[in-house]
Amino acid sequence: MRLLLAEDDTSLSNRLRIDLEQAGFAVDVVADGVDAAFMGESEPYDVAVLDLGLPGRSGLDVLRGWRVAGNPMPVLILTARDAWHEKVDGFKAGADDYLGKPFHVAELTARLHALLRRSVARPHGPLQVAGLELDEGAQMARILATGEAFELTGTEFRLLRYLMLHPGRVLSKTRLAEHVYDFETERDSNVLEVYINRLRRKIGRDLIVTRRNQGYVFGTKTT
Repeated sequence: MRLLLAEDDTSLSNRLRIDLEQAGFAVDVVADGVDAAFMGESEPYDVAVLDLGLPGRSGLDVLRGWRVAGNPMPVLILTARDAWHEKVDGFKAGADDYLGKPFHVAELTARLHALLRRSVARPHGPLQVAGLELDEGAQMARILATGEAFELTGTEFRLLRYLMLHPGRVLSKTRLAEHVYDFETERDSNVLEVYINRLRRKIGRDLIVTRRNQGYVFGTKTT
């Protein structure tokens, strides 16, 4: 899943980028409100972490702009610990959650996963689709019928999670690449095919079906 991190504290954003990438996100970092507004409008992020005290354009203004433009991306705002009025203003502007500084990364990732579950109407608990279970904490896949488990690389994990969150849908290579890779990574469709084939060798070829000139489908039912 792809995440936009808008934070002007460079030391904090550098640490968060590493932690969030380890948690399975493809992360893009911006340090001011102008860049945050542009990236949020032009790239298909799954979730955003938005500091309200951004230079150039306030985080609150950025958030309002996204919502006025109809951008439904889940947004978690970061606020000063005691700034309750910022939390109220953030919710009024369209925020989905907030977290006060300082915070623990474990709480941030837990809140982000909760936002993502709600955004796809997914119930609480392990992600299970078509006889496959994804352990998002350990970044492993497990075949429920046999109990056989497979470790996943970071890219394999992000790709499989996106496929499992959209079962039965035809997903183009472009769409998959947009949600699996960050902005700086070269999105080579041939490399994506390599990762699809790696997943097939681990979880079985039948779970990921190729639709010629269209993309891929996870599961059996297409829409």
